[in-house]
Amino acid sequence: MSTVLIEIRRAKGNDAAAVAECHDEAWRTAYQGIIPGTELEKLISRRGPAWWDSAIRKGSRIALLQFGDKIAGYANYGRNRARSLYYDGEIYELYLRPEFQGLGFGRRLFTAARRDLAQSALRSLIVWALSENENAVEFYRALGGKAVARSSEKFGTRVLDKVAFGWQS
Repeated sequence: MSTVLIEIRRAKGNDAAAVAECHDEAWRTAYQGIIPGTELEKLISRRGPAWWDSAIRKGSRIALLQFGDKIAGYANYGRNRARSLYYDGEIYELYLRPEFQGLGFGRRLFTAARRDLAQSALRSLIVWALSENENAVEFYRALGGKAVARSSEKFGTRVLDKVAFGWQS
């Protein structure tokens, strides 16, 4: 019998390639059929290892969920960017590789990011999700998020609705 270590930790410089690979897989799964193909390819290609290396070196808060020796998911988070919404923190991204979804790892990653934000006095939290991304919408609702705002974002010629979920401290 072997034991696999599951760990949530801060990203380090040598994680950039693995995070880029995880991002690529997760985004292709989450947004295929939602974001037009050419636009999705552009978004993914902009986030290669060099982009992640730069974000990590600049001190971006990136938590990784490591399953054995594989990066299974990540969360990128910090201060709320939407000044009109009265929330302290924001999870900018939370993604898992497809094979790690539905196992409770997303909840663990969300909880770790929220705890880290709270330790920096960022107690209330907001997360944006595309409305058509039903898995994400259901995930944030199941975590107790309340829809608090709507907006839209343009991807090529397609305009997509997005919803903000909020949690108070």
